Amino acid sequence: MIKYLYALGCLFLLVPLQETIAQEEFIWLDPYRDTDERIDALLNAMTLEEKASQMVDVSAGIPRLQIPKYSWWNEALHGVARNGRATVFPQAIGMAASFDKALIQDIATAIGAEARAKFLVAQEMNNSSRYAGLTFWSPNVNIFRDPRWGRGQETYGEDPYLSGQMGLHFVKGLQGDHEKYIQAAACAKHYAVHSGPEEDRHVFDAVPSMKDFRETYLPAFKTLVKEGKVEAVMGAYNRVFGEPACGSDLLLEEILRKEWGFDGHVVSDCSAIKDFYAHHKVYPTPEEATAAAIKAGTDLNCGKVYKGSIVAAVNAGLVTEKEVDERLRNLLETRIKLGLLDPAEINPFNKVSGDTVECATHRKLAYDAALKSVVLLKNDNNVLPLKKDIRTLYVVGPNANNSEVLLGNYFGVSGHMTNILEGIVSKVSLGTSINYKQGIMLDSENRNPIDWSTGEAAAADACIAVMGISGLIEGEEGEAIASSSKGDKNDLKLPANQIAYLKKIRSKSKNPLIVILTAGSPVNLTEIAEIADVILFAWYPGQEGGDAIGDIIFGNASPSGKLPITFPKSVDQLPAYEDYTMEGRTYRYMDKDPMYPFGYGLSYSEFKYSPISFNKEKLKAKEVIEAKVTITNTGNFEAEEVVQLYLSDYKVKFDAPNSSLKGFERVRLKPGESKEVTFKITQEARQIFDDKGKAIDPKGALKITIGNASPMKRSVDLGAKFQIASVTIM
Repeated sequence: MIKYLYALGCLFLLVPLQETIAQEEFIWLDPYRDTDERIDALLNAMTLEEKASQMVDVSAGIPRLQIPKYSWWNEALHGVARNGRATVFPQAIGMAASFDKALIQDIATAIGAEARAKFLVAQEMNNSSRYAGLTFWSPNVNIFRDPRWGRGQETYGEDPYLSGQMGLHFVKGLQGDHEKYIQAAACAKHYAVHSGPEEDRHVFDAVPSMKDFRETYLPAFKTLVKEGKVEAVMGAYNRVFGEPACGSDLLLEEILRKEWGFDGHVVSDCSAIKDFYAHHKVYPTPEEATAAAIKAGTDLNCGKVYKGSIVAAVNAGLVTEKEVDERLRNLLETRIKLGLLDPAEINPFNKVSGDTVECATHRKLAYDAALKSVVLLKNDNNVLPLKKDIRTLYVVGPNANNSEVLLGNYFGVSGHMTNILEGIVSKVSLGTSINYKQGIMLDSENRNPIDWSTGEAAAADACIAVMGISGLIEGEEGEAIASSSKGDKNDLKLPANQIAYLKKIRSKSKNPLIVILTAGSPVNLTEIAEIADVILFAWYPGQEGGDAIGDIIFGNASPSGKLPITFPKSVDQLPAYEDYTMEGRTYRYMDKDPMYPFGYGLSYSEFKYSPISFNKEKLKAKEVIEAKVTITNTGNFEAEEVVQLYLSDYKVKFDAPNSSLKGFERVRLKPGESKEVTFKITQEARQIFDDKGKAIDPKGALKITIGNASPMKRSVDLGAKFQIASVTIM
């Protein structure tokens, strides 16, 4: 093992002696020195040109100072991504459907361990290419405010509290809890008001109300910064209140640094600084854009603008070298926290073995996440679970034998992927006659008009149709190659050929028709609900998705996922896509009955909730509410339930949310078993925001609902269980 993981010994010897600094003066390489002292010494040793070279995503090596090349741009949304072999977990929106904080922290811990293991091997191979580093631009905690947004699949859904909690535990797992080092650096993105349209993200100006800004768009970021100590924050492409997000003094200085006390580094989205002058046209030149971003607080430019413009901007008096140093200081601190300038052997995170990548423990985590993410939306006459010794079974659909739908976007690759067809086949009896045909194309009519599959499917004792969409249709602007809207969806409908095909099967048979849907966003399920006996929503479930779905189909496990986003009946229930106000959006402000509500999902078992009890019936504003409920499994299956707490009935004179999620816990219960769940609701958690964005402490009777879905009429109609009680805030 070389003394320093990144020491460029041979290259260093080629540098003329007079250009070097004596080895004993390399204070920045001494792990036992104070961090600020190390950074000060390195800044003093660098030229301005060298500093500029360190503030872009591909930071150049500085051989004379023994500073290695480093690529900051790495991805780990649901596993180490774009960098070869890794465990592929369910897409983020699917992990959100698990409502499992402990699980997502375990997953992120596993991702961080795999990242370290891959990084160490890459360094031995002298591989410093993009996506091979330890600074990960995940998680995405933007609010999934509109189901047409193609990148909504990357988020944890529509609710600020759920997004904050899932993101918080992801950050904790990825970064670890060592007192000196971090396992890997997490990044909260895209700060702050960003959720499409994809086509306009380089020119769009998001102007929400101050109420929505504070109540909906900021809370998850605040949670990750203040509670998670997230190492990085990424500024969005779009403008916010007229200023580019990466050049916004309000976002970066006033709120992020001063109000929340953020002490990590800020990175621009890729080419976002170029957008300042090329697309937003708020600054005329690269030099002025560079100065604006540096002054506002963007430390790292994903792109080339900083490298080409910092020296010129300083020489022109647009920005000072001291201000450049302030920005670079944050980046150097992150590299020191990662141990990138220290001897490898003293960093405990470097003790990880390469065998950890796709190890049995991590594959089990991927399986558990897939299992807990699947949402059962309809199960008429308890068609599921199927008996394993069913006589005949027919599987159809474009996504049954399609591993593409396991992945979503920002994914790694695995040698152990189980698609949905494989998962079903692996669970069924050897005596069952099971057959498969794709039947139809994903989103277009078959060129060959001959149809053998619908008759065969209708004749079977049950038909499983695996339908939906994939990352070909929804995703980021350059990823969804089959999208006509640069990754966004024009409506929520499934492809028409899929609906027609299912109708044809149904017209020929009354036997059970089980529809499994893959997607990273809500789809219009009104027609599917009329056709199918069962609707199972699988998201993009990761490498173990097929195995988990097979176990659910045949009753080896009970479904327990809950929707992290409302499923409207159609796009007609939504406000204009470009409108960033929350009026009429999400369960918190929607005034129409959706198809399936936030927090909803069926189980094979039944659960009963006891009346709610409180620590006090009347509390002062600063006191903590403790709400307790006992949940009992009254069914015949061992199962998990997601217990959810909502606040509502705020006594204020401005528009308040219909209800707001403020607590959730997963509970596993055997038949007949009971457990008590306690929620604590602090003063800050109870606050809502007025029209000026000011936090208000609600007073008077505050309604608390505990149950297994968001408290709305549609949830009641679908059979959700609730207990409701009130406490008085004085």
